[in-house]
Amino acid sequence: MGGGAEAGFGTGLTGVTGLGERGVVGGVNVVSVFSPAKINLFLAITGRRADGFHELVSVVAPLEFGDELRVEADASGSFSLTCDVAEVPVDETNLVLRAAKTFREASGWTGGAKFSLTKRVPMGAGLGGGSSNATAALRALNALAGGRLGDGELAEIAAGLGSDCVLFLREEPLVMRGRGERIEALPEEAAGRLSGRRLLVFKPAFGIATAWAYGEMVKAAPGSYLASGDAEARLAAWIGKAGAPAEELLFNNMEAAAFRKYVALPVLLTWLKDEFGVAAGMSGSGSACYALLRGDSPVEAMVARIREALGGEVFVVETRIG
Repeated sequence: MGGGAEAGFGTGLTGVTGLGERGVVGGVNVVSVFSPAKINLFLAITGRRADGFHELVSVVAPLEFGDELRVEADASGSFSLTCDVAEVPVDETNLVLRAAKTFREASGWTGGAKFSLTKRVPMGAGLGGGSSNATAALRALNALAGGRLGDGELAEIAAGLGSDCVLFLREEPLVMRGRGERIEALPEEAAGRLSGRRLLVFKPAFGIATAWAYGEMVKAAPGSYLASGDAEARLAAWIGKAGAPAEELLFNNMEAAAFRKYVALPVLLTWLKDEFGVAAGMSGSGSACYALLRGDSPVEAMVARIREALGGEVFVVETRIG
């Protein structure tokens, strides 16, 4: 394997011997990949497809908060996974090992790897943790294998693993379409309104199953969906309004189903808006939510209010949009 192998995607992904907070770092036989969480700032589910998947239009962005995946070459040719969180499965049901198997089939690489996952992104949160881990595994294996696969090949594998895996091959705010596999960068000016924004991300002790959330939308159809043309018009209006802040973009029509069952969430979001003057919403299918912070936002008081509403087991982190 060559130590200077690179995979770019136009986003500064470094080679195996390079250094970079968000890229691949390490030596010839070991790589470490940052595996970011993501946030959906705009999510319009526009309808159900014939194959059972749903069509969407979404603006999604990586966070400066996430997991770390350490990958060590294994001469035995096998793949294995360990994780510091006992609840995370480490068998073939984990997307990391599924990604490794798919990479081998696509690349013809016969090497093995020991994956060690440091898990910070909570499960069942709608923050894309599992998809991000799978994409991190692809990036790491491609580095270990000397860059056997190109950008397009990696993207094809990622799309096959999960609807939102492809977005983690990029490190910038993106627009997702289709079932999540079609992505494009936001215009530079619009992306600049999002990158670097501080936010609180919080998740209650309970999660929300994505399949359940979509099932509730099907039950409530057609009123639960936003027509594709309307979704595109809303997004285009925000992009075209120079200087429009992130607060004017926020939308998520998956909130309705979740909020009917988990009433603590809308109550808390209303408190945050009314008491602290911040925009807040749910990410993806939940249960994680977020509040965009202003320069003068009293973070400690907001965290206290979140803990009061959701209990002591709530997960809270302050981070930035990447």
